[in-house]
Amino acid sequence: MVLPIDEVFDKAFLDTLDPLAIQASRVAGVDWGVPDNYGNHLMLLYNKDLVSEPPKTTDELIEMAKGLTKDEDGDGEPDQWGFAYNLNEPFWLAPWIGGFGGWPLNEEDQPDLGSEAVVKALQFVRDLKWTHKIVPVECDYNCADTLFKEGKAAMIINGDWSLGGYAEVLGDKLGVAPIPEIPGYGWPSPMTSGKYWMVSKQVKDDPDKLAAVKTFVEYMCSKEVQKQWLEKFKRLPSNKELQNDPAITSDPILAGSMAQLQKGRGMPAAPEMRCAWDAMRPNLEAVMADSITPEEAAAKMQEEATRCVQEMQGG
Repeated sequence: MVLPIDEVFDKAFLDTLDPLAIQASRVAGVDWGVPDNYGNHLMLLYNKDLVSEPPKTTDELIEMAKGLTKDEDGDGEPDQWGFAYNLNEPFWLAPWIGGFGGWPLNEEDQPDLGSEAVVKALQFVRDLKWTHKIVPVECDYNCADTLFKEGKAAMIINGDWSLGGYAEVLGDKLGVAPIPEIPGYGWPSPMTSGKYWMVSKQVKDDPDKLAAVKTFVEYMCSKEVQKQWLEKFKRLPSNKELQNDPAITSDPILAGSMAQLQKGRGMPAAPEMRCAWDAMRPNLEAVMADSITPEEAAAKMQEEATRCVQEMQGG
């Protein structure tokens, strides 16, 4: 249905774009889309009234959040939480898997959920709730979002889509930083994606149409057009030259978002990723309910995702 981008566009043009942005359109080693923006990534957001400097490591995050989790009225339940986010959502687990050195799919686009990295990521998020007690016991996306907006959560992990709403409520109290590094392992890698232009095979044999498509896509992905999107809509660019533009570096929110984006990793576009998501969700929920161990959950994730892929492929 569509053409690989390297069959349509010159290498010189593709080299102007962030390779990680292009990577999120890759299936079976082939890149299918040209991005005109880049983002959709998670990051650490914090309330500057409660957090003067964001934590650089997960150890710092945990200790800081413990000090910021407070029962101010003495009823036995915290009125202020140090940390909050949607713990049961697999998209929020992915950065931790990356931080421990794994990823939901391997290089062959097959599930890789039974790895030690997945076990460690599950253990880490479980401990936030049950060992360190720095996150609300039952809290979904809307709960965490509300707590942060009301100043009842000092830090939250959320995506770039939430920045406008938080800036409107918190103003210059809103801080943005990369999700803290895991000591001895590495930086968590939130999944990233963008908006992509794809070229239909139907224009391949029509030189005029193909030339028109190339001209249009190259224009939409140009530095000049992406600069307008950046200035008007705060959409981070896929164009590498713009990633150090003053419009980003002089804006603390955009600069923090870009710093996180550069530690991200393209969301797999392969259909096998749907099997991974479907296997991750119930088993992550079970870990957070303390009904199965991280080791059991990782093994079940791998088994269920592998079976799903086999069924999808007619096996």
